[in-house]
Amino acid sequence: MDADVIIVGAGLSGLVAAQELTSRGRKVALVDQESAANLGGQAYWSFGGLFIVDSPEQRRLRVKDSFELAWNDWQGSARFDRLDDEDLWAERWARAYVEWAASEKRSWIDAQGIKLTPIVGWAERGGLRADGHGNSVPRFHVAWGTGTGVVAPFVRAARRAADAGLLSFHHRHRVDELIVQNGAVTGVRGSLLADDDSPRGVASNRDVTGSFELTAQAVIVASGGIGGNLDLVRQSWPQRLGTPPQSMIIGVPAYVDGRMLGISAAAGARMVNRDRMWHYAEGVQNWNPIWPGHGIRILPGPSSLWFDALGRRLPDPCLPGYDTLATLKYLRTTPDIAEYDHSWFILNQRIIEKEFALSGSEQNPDITSGDRTAVLRGRLFGKGAPAPVEAFKRHGADFVVARTLEDLVAKMNELTDKPLLDAAELRRQIEARDLQIANPYSKDAQVQGIHNSRRFLGDRLTRTAVPHRILDPQAGPLIGVKLHILTRKTLGGIQTDLDSRALGADGSPVPGLYAVGEAAGFGGGGVHGYSALEGTFLGGCLFSGRQAGRAAADAVA
Repeated sequence: MDADVIIVGAGLSGLVAAQELTSRGRKVALVDQESAANLGGQAYWSFGGLFIVDSPEQRRLRVKDSFELAWNDWQGSARFDRLDDEDLWAERWARAYVEWAASEKRSWIDAQGIKLTPIVGWAERGGLRADGHGNSVPRFHVAWGTGTGVVAPFVRAARRAADAGLLSFHHRHRVDELIVQNGAVTGVRGSLLADDDSPRGVASNRDVTGSFELTAQAVIVASGGIGGNLDLVRQSWPQRLGTPPQSMIIGVPAYVDGRMLGISAAAGARMVNRDRMWHYAEGVQNWNPIWPGHGIRILPGPSSLWFDALGRRLPDPCLPGYDTLATLKYLRTTPDIAEYDHSWFILNQRIIEKEFALSGSEQNPDITSGDRTAVLRGRLFGKGAPAPVEAFKRHGADFVVARTLEDLVAKMNELTDKPLLDAAELRRQIEARDLQIANPYSKDAQVQGIHNSRRFLGDRLTRTAVPHRILDPQAGPLIGVKLHILTRKTLGGIQTDLDSRALGADGSPVPGLYAVGEAAGFGGGGVHGYSALEGTFLGGCLFSGRQAGRAAADAVA
């Protein structure tokens, strides 16, 4: 045996599993097709949001949360409807995860050295029903260091384990096959790829220079999902979300290619819930891209007006920050706009300064660097939008700015093949909305949401502008943003039990095979069901990696 356990994938879930194994004295071979520069995988690029229930940070902001409320929200979002089959383990994972998020998770991440910013975000506010999709309260805790801060402790642990002789790195090793002997997975075979010193995230070469084989008592698949592979995204696109866009931008590096899912299935692992996925409708083209087709998600506050490609305001709950998949479904299934792959935000300078954030570690240098002073100066007391947001406004291909609505619409029409927007119709809708601002109450659902948001101290300080008219000249200039579908997460994957053991077609564990993170639908083959509550992707990597590492350590003892 070359190791006690082989882990395929050096992203967050794989690193967490490695820490659990090596801390118990087990020897680990960490195999990844990318170079050492990419340790931490996709999680490194994330905003670092973590779903935590009834945390000290929430209580300081007077947010009342509980396991019961969070579990109700999760069930309303997941809508598990395959409980006798594909959702059998997914629901069990979901309950176990919410229990962890409401108990040990906060102290466990603190013990790893992950520290949280004091402001809790209110992500994915939902479908406007108590028993439906969405977070009833703010639960989105951002780590100091963003995704880099979440990944860093586990990278350090891996390097310490390597120095101690408990972990070996096998970079530029692409797994092409899981070795199966007598029904048990006993190792991996694959291709040695040529060295590549490209910076983190940049697409690397796939030049094969040789082959390799490694053996172990167990293999943990931690290879991620399919978001970087548009062919697989389109193949898995469910009919309920309409037709896949002809044009999409990509929210993950190119190495998130989904290869290991098919390889695991060939070794006997059961794939479930392949039709469940999580893509965003608020994507913009990165003006300074790192990987091919690189897109960035806007994290909007509640005030921007959202219009379809023909210039009609989207219905609730298709509001900024409310219901990701309901919005995606509306844009892809409404007959007269399904042929278009874009929609629009219209806002003004006052809104962009207060409410716009961009997802990703590199787009939030103040939080990523841990510079508390810069965060206070730039986000609480500063004037103007955050520097990365202003850079997109100046350089981004999807941003236009004008003093009048008519000039703005003319510039917006220049970004499409033919002019689809009518300035007079847009003015009618915006002025109708602006009339609702005169009172602290409203019949407009979005305006109601703005007032509700400002009742939460965190949003009032950092994420929600004072209610005002979009067309108020004092709040200008006006800004239009062309929005694209942005690929991101796979919600289905390898079905696993609560020890992260991969299950076969008959429901029994495949001996020697485990799966974690996005490859396992973040646990059980789809812990989120149909919809996610945000902050749950990194958390799913942490929880499933932890479970797999502990179970595999016991199994190979």
